[in-house]
Amino acid sequence: MSPTISHKDSSRQRRPGTFSHALDMKSGPLPPGGWDDSHPDSVGGEGDREALLRDLDTGDFPKVPRSCRAELSSILLLLFLYVLQGIPLGLAGSIPLILQSKNVSYTDQAFFSFVFWPFSLKLLWAPLVDAVYFKNFGRRKSWLVPTQYILGFFMMYLSTQVDHLLGNNDGRTPDVVALTVTFFLFEFLAATQDIAVDGWALTMLSRENVGYASTCNSVGQTAGYFLGNVLFLALESADFCNKYLRFQPQPRGIVTLSDFLFFWGTIFLITTTLVALLKKENKEVSVVKEETQGITDTYKLLFAIIKMPAVLTFCLLILTAKIGFSAADAVTGLKLVEEGVPKEHLALLAVPMVPLQIILPLIISKYTAGPQPLNIFYKAMPYRLLLGLEYALLVWWTSKVEHQGGFPIYYYIIVLLSYALHQLCKKVGGSCITALDGYYVESIICVFIGFGWWFFLGPKFKRLQDEGPSSWKCKRNN
Repeated sequence: MSPTISHKDSSRQRRPGTFSHALDMKSGPLPPGGWDDSHPDSVGGEGDREALLRDLDTGDFPKVPRSCRAELSSILLLLFLYVLQGIPLGLAGSIPLILQSKNVSYTDQAFFSFVFWPFSLKLLWAPLVDAVYFKNFGRRKSWLVPTQYILGFFMMYLSTQVDHLLGNNDGRTPDVVALTVTFFLFEFLAATQDIAVDGWALTMLSRENVGYASTCNSVGQTAGYFLGNVLFLALESADFCNKYLRFQPQPRGIVTLSDFLFFWGTIFLITTTLVALLKKENKEVSVVKEETQGITDTYKLLFAIIKMPAVLTFCLLILTAKIGFSAADAVTGLKLVEEGVPKEHLALLAVPMVPLQIILPLIISKYTAGPQPLNIFYKAMPYRLLLGLEYALLVWWTSKVEHQGGFPIYYYIIVLLSYALHQLCKKVGGSCITALDGYYVESIICVFIGFGWWFFLGPKFKRLQDEGPSSWKCKRNN
């Protein structure tokens, strides 16, 4: 039920330059420092090192520290690119609420959730984005510009088809399979754009200001998700618009999904053209060697890292850690819509969460930046698991609240407090055939699985912090 989704690219980011291997995949050997190199005498000198990953020889590259004000235009550009990145995420997050209002089954809802997989699997093609490019056009622009053009045209075309897919025109049930395939491709393009922007973020700014890249990511994605989810659902709702924004009631909202897609498709095309023509990539530091010898070498290194015992254990634990939260995170919002809570009101509850999502990382960072960063997750986990039971109780109570003409204010206050606690830790009245709603069973099972993970695997998760540096370095034989 979190109103934002945050994704980070796990590919290795490198500084662009005029590489001779751009399309023929030739490069120099791996520099030491990121892993244990079996050939320390490999070819390559100080000019081969990345500016952001290791110190440069100041004699060869004299630099004057640049202020934030001097790079304000680059910071604003990064911020806007991350806002664009959040739009597809927000739109994809709004579709389940629209489907729920059309009484789509939870089986179809579960199938549609596949559209979010590209952001989890982008590690598989991130090395390709990093290794193949046109050096004359720019390492990151070679992927960013065509990807955003495709996204723009894709959104404009989708604006002509989405009403048919949702069954708005002819009263049919939504075509969930076609919607899933369409939005999966949509999110795949957005994930590819994310890889390119994350890589460019580390090289667009100077070493002194590169820390602003993560701020642009966090704020930009949150703003983009807000526009594509909360703002869209509010403006698409006839009830919301008639109550708060109009003098004369109308049968539809101010915008439709088709209008919204066409508008942002146009914005994508215009801004991409401006970036392609006006923004040049940073070539102050000439890097003539690459870390890996093309695509094959990059993927070999990737799988070698994944097979390391410490890394593999960490990945498996991370993949299973959130099973206990799955019912609360994925189903609770849909159940509230099913019980009659307007989807636009549910979306608007994310508004007061935005400041909380900005402030909380600043508060928690002092605990996660030290030598024991996993402790805060381990300690907060049981409280978040118990909130899953609180969410189930909230859904049960919703059906008992009198809501002719709308839910009372105190109900939304309680839901908002539940959201806030979740962030901090991260039909009785009608005819009912089943004796017990499966949601409550799933909630209890997930909580039990979560506590089992916490008791038996949690200590192993914490012990990973005690592993020495050698456990996280990949030995490489050239």
